[in-house]
Amino acid sequence: MFVESVVRWGAWGVLLQIGLCVAAGSCPPRCVCRPDAKEVICSGKHLNSVPEGFSGDARRLDLSHNKIKTVGRRQFSSLLQLQELDLSDNIISVIEVEAFQGLQNLRTLRIQNNRLKIIPVGVFSGLAGLRLLDLSQNEILVFLDYTFKEMVNLQTLEAEENDLVFISQRAFIGLQNLQELNLDRSNLTSVPTEALSQLQSLTRLRMLRLTISTLPNNAFRRLRRLRSLVVASWPALDTVASSSFIGLNLTSLVISNCNLSSIPYSALRHLVYLSYLDLSYNPITVVQGNMLGDLLRLQQLHLAGGGLLRIEPGAFRGLAYFRMLNVSSNRLTTLEESVFHSVGNLQVLRLDGNPLACDCRLIWVVRRRLRLNFDGRQPTCSSPDAVRQREFRDFSDKELPRLFTCRPARIMDRRPQEARVEEGTTVLFSCKADGDPFPSITWISSHKSVVSPTGRIRVLPNGTLEVRFAQVQDGGSYQCLAGNAAGNDSLTVGLNVRGLPHNRSMPFFSEEGWVEPSNQQAANASAERPKPYPFDAKTLIIATTMGFLSFLSSVAICFVFMFFWSQSKGQIKHTATIDFVPRASVGGGGGDGGDGGRFTMKLI
Repeated sequence: MFVESVVRWGAWGVLLQIGLCVAAGSCPPRCVCRPDAKEVICSGKHLNSVPEGFSGDARRLDLSHNKIKTVGRRQFSSLLQLQELDLSDNIISVIEVEAFQGLQNLRTLRIQNNRLKIIPVGVFSGLAGLRLLDLSQNEILVFLDYTFKEMVNLQTLEAEENDLVFISQRAFIGLQNLQELNLDRSNLTSVPTEALSQLQSLTRLRMLRLTISTLPNNAFRRLRRLRSLVVASWPALDTVASSSFIGLNLTSLVISNCNLSSIPYSALRHLVYLSYLDLSYNPITVVQGNMLGDLLRLQQLHLAGGGLLRIEPGAFRGLAYFRMLNVSSNRLTTLEESVFHSVGNLQVLRLDGNPLACDCRLIWVVRRRLRLNFDGRQPTCSSPDAVRQREFRDFSDKELPRLFTCRPARIMDRRPQEARVEEGTTVLFSCKADGDPFPSITWISSHKSVVSPTGRIRVLPNGTLEVRFAQVQDGGSYQCLAGNAAGNDSLTVGLNVRGLPHNRSMPFFSEEGWVEPSNQQAANASAERPKPYPFDAKTLIIATTMGFLSFLSSVAICFVFMFFWSQSKGQIKHTATIDFVPRASVGGGGGDGGDGGRFTMKLI
């Protein structure tokens, strides 16, 4: 009796489970259904097609890591409550039009790492509520016009690692709420400016690993809400046009792993809201002084992993909110306090990986070693030998004045240098200096201007002033200034240039440079020099008279020809009679008939 009851209750239990399954919907074979979480997990089940028999109340469906090739029309129309669909890591090459029709509650759609080459217009029809679409790691060649037309609430579009060669100008129409777009590693050869201009709400744009060489003017026009722009790993990018970022209100800009040889100051000056700037891994060698002052809100600057040799004094002048500088892994030997607007605001400093010369120029860093954040990477001295390989944290306050020292610049040879030369002579003035660190040499001309390393008057690499083929106006006093962080020294030299007599030859410039002509060359030049007037007065009078007579003869011949031509016209009337009404006299009396109202005119 007991056994019979158990069997009866077991049968009822089976029937009850079947009833519950029918009420809740069945679970496809080889899938795992979780009714509580309303999930259907079919990932990694070696499925060749989308299975059937899903529960109608499922909110998440995972079909990733299978071998699905095609997604048919209205394939998921019964899943009205579905919010997340994952089709990634399959071999899908075809998605039919209206494949996702009916999924009005879908928020996330992942189709990455498949074999899609083209997306027909209408594939995403019915996905007005979608927020995230991931199309990355496919083989898509082009985005056609109106591909995303109905996705009015899409916020994030992942399109990286495709074979994109072209994005149609109207491809992004309809994406009026898109905030983030990623276009990494594609075959684009230029910035798709017209297509991007449709994305009025875009706030973050990332473009990595492209082969574009130039950012042209107005490259990102109409993207007024864009706040973050990442341009990275463009090995051919060496030009950033001065107005390429015009109209943008960026707060974060990354241009890293490119081929910029200098900071694009003219392009950056428009970005007055910029707080984060990353120009790392570019062959930039110098940060010039007083060129970044327009970036009033800049807080972080990253210039890591480049070829940076020096940062000039005043480089960050005007940057009152500057908090972090990362110049790690460069070739800097020092970083002077004068480059900053205020070192008191500096919080994070990355100097590691540089061949630092630990002298008086860096003592301000060592004194702040406990307050500054080195991001866990302590700077290390490379010279002098007494402190080589020592980290900044290893120094005590007592030994700093003894170790971090400098010797002021000193001009070694201070003997008077006065040169009195004739015009055309080349003059050299020596200026050798010593100091630690090695001083820089600057020459000030007699006109109170800095002499450059190029030109007829120039400074040679060893600090010598060269005046080639001196002219009278070159005379005067020249000043040599030798300076380093510890002090300056100066030396004044004099140059007096005498003008040459008029019969003396002067040097001339040829393809080989300035040349001093010989006497024979001077004679030849004088002989070849043209006279100011090629004709004398008598010749000019005769030539003028002959010209005037020729002119009169030509006029006379023309008149004779016209006369005979008029005579040869046949029967021509040579007189003309003209009738007219004469004006009445003042007295009002009438005149007699006669010929008072007619006159005859002879025609010539």
